Amino acid sequence: MNFHAGSLVRARGREWVVLPGSEGDLLKLRPFGGSGEDTTMLYASLELESPKSALFPPPDPRWAGSHDGARLLRDASVLKLRTGAGPFRSLGNVAVEPRAYQLVPLMMALKQKVTRVLIADDVGVGKTIEAGLIVRELLDRGEIARCAVLCPPHLVDQWVGELQDRFNIGAEGLTASNAARLERSVPHGALFDHYPFMVVSLDYIKTDRHRDNFLHMAPECVVVDEAHTCTLRGREQQLRFELLQKLAGDETRHLLLLTATPHSGDDDAFYNLLSLLNRDFLALKEAGANRQKLRERLARYFVQRRRKDIKEWRDQNFFPTRMTAEQTYRLSGAWERFFENVRRYCASLAVRAEEGQGAPLVWFAVLALLRCVSSSPAAAEKALTTKLEGLSVDEGGGEGELPLFDGEPDALALSDLEPPAGFEGGEEDKRRLQRLIREARSLKGMKDPKFTALAEHLRRLLEEGFRPVVFCRYIATANYVADLLRPLFQGVEIRAVTGELQAEERMELVAELAENTARILVATDCLSEGINLQDYFNAVVHYDLAWNPTRHEQREGRIDRFGQKAREVRCSMIYGENNPVDGLILKVILRKAETIRRELGILVPLPDDGDRVQQALVRAAILKGLGEQDKKEGKKGKEGAEQLTFDFGEETPELSQVEEQWQNAVEKMRSNRTIFAQRSLSPEDVLPEWRREQQVLGAPEDVERFVCRALARLGAPLEDKGADGVRRLSTVGLPRSLVERLEAHRVRSGCLIDFRNPPAPDSVQVHRSHPIATLLADELLEGALGGEPGKRELAARCAVTVTRDVERVTRVYVLRLRHQLTAMRRGKTHVMMAEETVTLAFEGVHPPRELPPERASRLLEVVPSANAGESRIRRSLEEALEFWEAVRDRVEAIAVLRAETLREDHVRLKDAANDSGRYEVSACLPVELLGAYVLLPDEEAL
Repeated sequence: MNFHAGSLVRARGREWVVLPGSEGDLLKLRPFGGSGEDTTMLYASLELESPKSALFPPPDPRWAGSHDGARLLRDASVLKLRTGAGPFRSLGNVAVEPRAYQLVPLMMALKQKVTRVLIADDVGVGKTIEAGLIVRELLDRGEIARCAVLCPPHLVDQWVGELQDRFNIGAEGLTASNAARLERSVPHGALFDHYPFMVVSLDYIKTDRHRDNFLHMAPECVVVDEAHTCTLRGREQQLRFELLQKLAGDETRHLLLLTATPHSGDDDAFYNLLSLLNRDFLALKEAGANRQKLRERLARYFVQRRRKDIKEWRDQNFFPTRMTAEQTYRLSGAWERFFENVRRYCASLAVRAEEGQGAPLVWFAVLALLRCVSSSPAAAEKALTTKLEGLSVDEGGGEGELPLFDGEPDALALSDLEPPAGFEGGEEDKRRLQRLIREARSLKGMKDPKFTALAEHLRRLLEEGFRPVVFCRYIATANYVADLLRPLFQGVEIRAVTGELQAEERMELVAELAENTARILVATDCLSEGINLQDYFNAVVHYDLAWNPTRHEQREGRIDRFGQKAREVRCSMIYGENNPVDGLILKVILRKAETIRRELGILVPLPDDGDRVQQALVRAAILKGLGEQDKKEGKKGKEGAEQLTFDFGEETPELSQVEEQWQNAVEKMRSNRTIFAQRSLSPEDVLPEWRREQQVLGAPEDVERFVCRALARLGAPLEDKGADGVRRLSTVGLPRSLVERLEAHRVRSGCLIDFRNPPAPDSVQVHRSHPIATLLADELLEGALGGEPGKRELAARCAVTVTRDVERVTRVYVLRLRHQLTAMRRGKTHVMMAEETVTLAFEGVHPPRELPPERASRLLEVVPSANAGESRIRRSLEEALEFWEAVRDRVEAIAVLRAETLREDHVRLKDAANDSGRYEVSACLPVELLGAYVLLPDEEAL
């Protein structure tokens, strides 16, 4: 017994396709028309009835169906393909409809001998999808068998879900919290070798024991998400970088690096990141004669595209329109007096720092208090009651770091704690602190002007149908805001999510909140990076201004991203008109960053110079406008709390230097845009490959046509919900077995569906891999290819149609072609299978003329105009089947030609790599005949 890959066999009462990996009596089989999830291993010698070759019998004229049934069989056959015979091996195995621009990193990867790619596309463009496509393609081409994703701990579960739901890759998540359980379930020391696909927390992998064990058993493909967090300064980041260096040291290992901020203001960190692609790129730090050649070489490894670049693709606009607004409030009465008292206290502390008494802790206390007072009275009270004693300022991110600024990306869950601001001075300092603490507590019972501005803005958003996320800087502020909102918004579910919760708890709470139609999420920055919120929310409100412009972009990127269903998202900032801290942050940092973003299309991070920035901000916000005696006594200066102006003049030389550094970074980024936007792979290069793949696997319009027709034929037509294309699914009338299978995939009667990408709000997108499409195709194919007699007519294997759309008798045949694809690279041979559904048509009888493929496919869309008699149907089909036998040689020649086309597709994508490997493709004969149809001219019309 020796069935080659692609053979059709019958075993256990059904038909199976033999898959690569079968050898002798051990057969790897997939049900005909089934998916990869149904693959099984069968040992032929143990079967009661040995597997046999199972070519499908020709269509039976006795079971002739309608022309609509013929179209359904063709479409079902196309949509059930999983190993399509196009230029890519993976797209039939993914449960996502990628956009053409997302194929660019995939094509870059395929043009390399060993994949090394840094994907630095904008927030929300779809880096996870782009990386998943590469991993799935490498897997389906046999170039890898194992893969690990390294990511921050709060993203582990999300990556596990993405790999399973979108790419049919079952991965095990590994974090510090579940490591002990997993280790007990595998042989000692074999954790990283036991699971072929893993998502590993960077926090877990950083220890010496785990890191060395992972390096010893590391898979041939590694994906690193938020890769920039592994190259920053600090002990923990250095340990991560050393791990990645060792992984990259194996020149045969595939490495994918993902980050939306490859350059976070630190040149050394950026070039360290590039060195993981190739050590030669470290030389880019120097302005040598070879720099331009190195940059051109780097462009083969590095893709960075802004949304403006994406819009150049001739495709629908799948990103929402981002509308921005500013909401203001004004401090007055007790609120203004409290802020002024804090300002005077801070002025006295700042003078001490200037005189060298207690710096840098005094500077820290001043800035911490300013941030917390600007945030909320709850945060101010928390900061004032927490002492600085025993703590240290560590700008490098090590243990003991005081959470003043906006946190490193992999420590967001820890950076929303209120920083200590209580400075241990003399008796006078203690009395002033106590007075400020009492003031802060008293304000919590008064009408908060900042919160009032928020509540009015949220009311307008909810009335317009938006679902907002309110981002706060501190835990105390988030809880304070949520508590005040609940009594004001009856019937609206309001939750606060902060770093107090574990990552799993945070996502569970968000998912629970999403079950409510009217909802408001109040969150700290623990949700501002990596977490996808576009399915649940479509508005962001910055209750607290971030001191890092990148953080604003990350917050807004949670909702303004690929997959957002709303056509418009709202992003708002709330700030105090007479709050000098808000005014400076807004004018000095945020508006300048926005100007740069509008000019370049991307955000350029503020230079990494925290000490200089923080001291300049204190001088500008607190000291400017105060006389020397006023500074010491903390009295109000003539400019008072309304000081909003800021310039890079002589009074703030530190920020003048920062401004210069920032402008230099802008110029560098401007020069990078032209080379790393990958315009060498233009729409003209990628779109033909994408269209070729859609011809094999089915385009979105094919999916819509099939689902609508199939449901109508089964007695459950879709209900049109309006001009926006949304339909309602009703399972009433569908076969019970099909309803149960749909419910097992969480598809319920009454759900709203949309065939567009992205779909309309509150609806789900039905693409070729969605359960609605795949299960309908299963139901029809199983009935047509051997089901109960009543089901054979649903998707007809044969039919005769009288139509005005043809002038001569035309015979149409739907075929299933299979090809065995053998890849030989680096001494390894991998056998794959590719399938395609092909439609052939022959016009006339004496003599018959073969029609072009595109014309043949369109013939199944003709409109019937009359009925044919039963005897004429039987005779026409018998003649069509006789003709089929007469043209078998021609059909097999077509199959061989299609196999050569498939080989050329694969060679074309790999030739730029100068790959020493080669491909061989052979057609699996004989060809399978799925359907035979006859189109008769309407004689009356003629």
